[in-house]
Formats: sequence, structure tokens, C-alpha cells
Amino acid sequence: MKNELFYELQKSIKEGGKILRGKKKPNREFNFNDPDPKLIREQLGLSQSKFAKLLGISVSTLQNWEQGRRKPDGPAKVLLNVAATYPQAIFNTVFQS
Repeated sequence: MKNELFYELQKSIKEGGKILRGKKKPNREFNFNDPDPKLIREQLGLSQSKFAKLLGISVSTLQNWEQGRRKPDGPAKVLLNVAATYPQAIFNTVFQS
């Protein structure tokens, strides 16, 4: 059984290397919807300064997102989607810190 797991892991690592080098396409991809920071903030009933503090970002970053000069990406995009879907999870972080 241990040999089977080893060979499976080895195969997976080789496949991952091919994907990273662009020699193979991944079998699946995860895409997140582009969140609307202003809409999310308004639905939560927060000011820009309170929402920015809650997310751990600057007010100017939030303003850039809301005015379309920049778009959130990576972890910020995920965090905004969490805030939109599970607002209580975001509010709970304030009391955990």
C-alpha cells in the first residue's frame, strides 16, 4: 500500500511540474466572481473607513476598488466574496483579534 501512495504522489508532482511549465493544462480551475466592494459595503451598512479597517486595507485602496481604478485580486477578492456570502464571519474576526 505504501508503494502505491508513493507512486501516486510522484505522478501528481510530475503532473504539477508540467502544469507549472505550461506543458499541460490543469484538469480543473477555480474562478471566483468579481466582487463589487461598494455593493458589499453598502449591504453591510458600513462606512468606507469601517469597512476598510474590517478588511485590513487602507481607505484609499477601498476607494480605488469602488471607483473602478483598480480591482481586488487574489486573497482580497476571496475575502470580499466571503464578506458578501458570510458577513457574520467577517464581523466575528473583529472580536477574535
